[in-house]
Amino acid sequence: MPVNLATVRSHIESALAGRGVSAPFTYRDRRLVETVSAGIPEIDLMAGGLPRGSLTEICGPPCSGRTSLLLAALASRTSQAEVCALVDGGDGFDPYSADAAGVELSRLLWVRCRDINQALRATDLLLQGGGFGMIAVDLSDIPAKTMRYVPLNAWFRFRRAVEDTPTILVLLEQESHAKTCASLVLQLETEPARWTTTAALQNHATHFCPPPSACLLDGLNIHAQVARSRIASCKAIDDYAQERAGGPKIFETKTMWSYLEGAPVELKQR
Repeated sequence: MPVNLATVRSHIESALAGRGVSAPFTYRDRRLVETVSAGIPEIDLMAGGLPRGSLTEICGPPCSGRTSLLLAALASRTSQAEVCALVDGGDGFDPYSADAAGVELSRLLWVRCRDINQALRATDLLLQGGGFGMIAVDLSDIPAKTMRYVPLNAWFRFRRAVEDTPTILVLLEQESHAKTCASLVLQLETEPARWTTTAALQNHATHFCPPPSACLLDGLNIHAQVARSRIASCKAIDDYAQERAGGPKIFETKTMWSYLEGAPVELKQR
């Protein structure tokens, strides 16, 4: 019995329409996309920036620089008067560190979640509502084993929802789970930490007398590379990135201690 392609296509479109996927057979030219600064020159040089209307994954183990990159990106967008949203999947966001990193908190919507289900539902609502320059979904504290149970159609739905919009959608995870739904995947790894010496601490604070063996974290070098990319920015930026990138990049996270009456009172990261 011959297959009626028009009928099959109609059935597929009807089935997918019920799942929020409109016009699945419509071709979309995704060659040229607008990119903006990630807030870290090394990332901009390597990847060309963060793409609008696309899903970007930032992956890496704990202490690999994911939060530093997130805060830099939020600071870059809020400084341009863009309203951003943070879906905090593990309720671990520190607004004091964000403020110290340059994030304008008055332009940031902080959505605190208890589990992965709340985080996914909140992301759906934010994408449907629109109006955000950047939506960051921090799932870094969600175990990788739990993340593997998230169906692929959830990431596909996010990708379709953000397409043709000016919104930057960023996922922070320990591993890459969105697969081909992500237009850009950045993999981060940390290098050995740098530590301050007791003499350096005494130079900063006359009244602060640490024991001879004391030392504090001074900073980290983060190794970043593009694990996968399906996007290209405008030709000038793309050619520049291709010419200058030359592989993985390293950026620095620096710890700055401020003192009050000789004692460290606040840890700031940039």
